[in-house]
Amino acid sequence: MEDFIRMPLIGDKAPAFEAVTTQGNIKFPEDFKGKWVILFSHPADFTPVCTTEFMTFGSMIDQFDALNVQLLGLSVDSLYSHIAWLRKIRELEWKDKKHIDITFPLIEDIRMDIAKQYGMIQPGASNTQAVRAVFVIDPKGIVRTILYYPLSTGRNFDEIKRIVIALQKADRENVATPADWREGDDVIVPTAGSCGTARERMENPEKDTYCLDWFLCFKKSK
Repeated sequence: MEDFIRMPLIGDKAPAFEAVTTQGNIKFPEDFKGKWVILFSHPADFTPVCTTEFMTFGSMIDQFDALNVQLLGLSVDSLYSHIAWLRKIRELEWKDKKHIDITFPLIEDIRMDIAKQYGMIQPGASNTQAVRAVFVIDPKGIVRTILYYPLSTGRNFDEIKRIVIALQKADRENVATPADWREGDDVIVPTAGSCGTARERMENPEKDTYCLDWFLCFKKSK
């Protein structure tokens, strides 16, 4: 029986690893200090859904760069398979995406060591392919968000970007973001921690702040 490996959870330190990638050898997290990281896995190279996902990630690289985000892809295929696939992607055209260069590292994980560390191998789906996992990791190396998609379903990349923007907003301003929040929308201020604070918020709200009730107060977004 294989040794049990506990996958990282939200709030955990992201497991460290060294890897061979299409952009050279990397050490994680040392090589990415001060950056947000999106570590994501895909089932296999040269598969249809994965190809559309990489074309999408590749087309959004400037948007993620602007958010101080480093993309890191992973599958259990070889480095040479990765290189051949990325070269083929550049020849394809889908929707408004063509001549897409994948400039972020794609990790070789033939032995599945990293995939197992991060719970990307799920026997109910496949013993030989990683599921579509997404880990959003902050500049301190802490796991902040975990998403899993089945093999048949492509990821929502607008949502992945939205999550990063929301996390950065929450960290910067000590706020929370409501359902379906988008950049520029109003945010939620921390819940009142005393009866006096609750009463004060309802009777004399601060500038640019309004409350639906004592426990649900919003602030105009900056």
